[in-house]
Amino acid sequence: MSSPQNQAAWLKEAGKPLEVSDAPMPTAGAGEIVIKNAAVAINPLDWHMQDHGVFIQQWPAIFGCDVAGEVHEVGAGVDRFKAGDRVIGHTINLVSGRPQDGAYALYSVVPADKAAIIPSSISFTDGVVVPFALEAAVCGLSVKEPGPCMPGVQTPALSLPYPSLEPVQPIGKTLVVYGASASVGSMVTQIATAAGIKVIATAGARNLGFAKQCGASQVFDHKDPAVVEKIVAAIEPSEFVGVFDAVSIPETVNPSLEILAKFGGGHLALVHPPTTEMPDNVKVGMIFAVNDIATPVWKDYITPALESGKLQCLPPPTIVGKGLEHINEALRRSKEGVSATKLVVEL
Repeated sequence: MSSPQNQAAWLKEAGKPLEVSDAPMPTAGAGEIVIKNAAVAINPLDWHMQDHGVFIQQWPAIFGCDVAGEVHEVGAGVDRFKAGDRVIGHTINLVSGRPQDGAYALYSVVPADKAAIIPSSISFTDGVVVPFALEAAVCGLSVKEPGPCMPGVQTPALSLPYPSLEPVQPIGKTLVVYGASASVGSMVTQIATAAGIKVIATAGARNLGFAKQCGASQVFDHKDPAVVEKIVAAIEPSEFVGVFDAVSIPETVNPSLEILAKFGGGHLALVHPPTTEMPDNVKVGMIFAVNDIATPVWKDYITPALESGKLQCLPPPTIVGKGLEHINEALRRSKEGVSATKLVVEL
C-alpha cells in the first residue's frame, strides 16, 4: 500500500491567492491527532489572514481553523480517539504558526483537546461548521480573567458557566447577542442558552426565525429604528451581563454601547478590534478563539450534545466546491459577506 500524500492551499504572500501544492505529511506528536480532512470551513478571520497576513508567523503558511474527517494517526498519550474515528477539530495555527496546524490541507494536526467524535448521522460538511465558532463562543463567555488578544487589546472575561447537557433553570442573567445569524453569534446563542442564560438577539428580518432556532428568547430586527429601546425593555428586570457583538462594525458597536449605557455599563465582547473610544464603565474585549478554557467542552459536551440534538450544526453549510482549489473562491465569497450560513469546501 502506498503512503498517503499531503497537499495544501499555501499562502505565500499576503494579498495573493492561495496556491495548491504538495505539503509534508504531518505526524501526531504527544497529545495530538492527525485528521484526514473531508471538509473544511471558512471564517471571516481567514480572509483577513489572506489579505493582510495577520497572525501569520511562518511563510509560506497554511491557515484555516475548521476541519472534519477521519482520524488518521493518534499521538502518544491520546486515549479518546483511534484511527478511523469520525471527528471535528479546531486547528491552532493561530498560536503555533506551524503549517501542519492549518486546516487548508488534506491532512492536519489537531490537539486531542480540541477535537470531538461526531455521530454517524451528522455529515462532515454539517459538522465542520462547529469547531471555530464553538471555541470562540466558549472563549467569549467563560473566560474569568482578561488576557492578551493582540497588542493593546484584551480578551473578554464574562465568567459565565459552561453549557450543560441537562435541562437547566434560568440563572437570572441576560446576554444580548448582536448578530445572532452570524456563525459565532449563532453558536454563542446556543452555548449561552444551554448554560441557563437568557439571550436577547438581533438579526436581519429574514433570519429572525433562525436566531430563535438557536435558542434566543426574543429576536429583534437590527434595522428597526427602535431596536435599542425594544432590547432594553426586554432585558429588564433581569441581571444584564452585557453584549456579545458578533459583527463588530460601527453599525453594531454603536447601538451596543447605547444598550450598555442604559444599564450603567457592562461587558462588550467583540470579534474585531474596537475602533472607537470606549466609556470607562464598559469592559471591552476581543475574542481570541484558542484557549484551554474550552477543553472541558470539547471533552465532555460536544459529542453527547450532538447526539442528543442539544447542540445543532448551525448555521447550515453552503458547499462552495470539492477540492483545495475551491478555497480561494470560498474566501472571496466570505469577504463579500454571508449570513445564516457557513461556507464549506469538501475534500
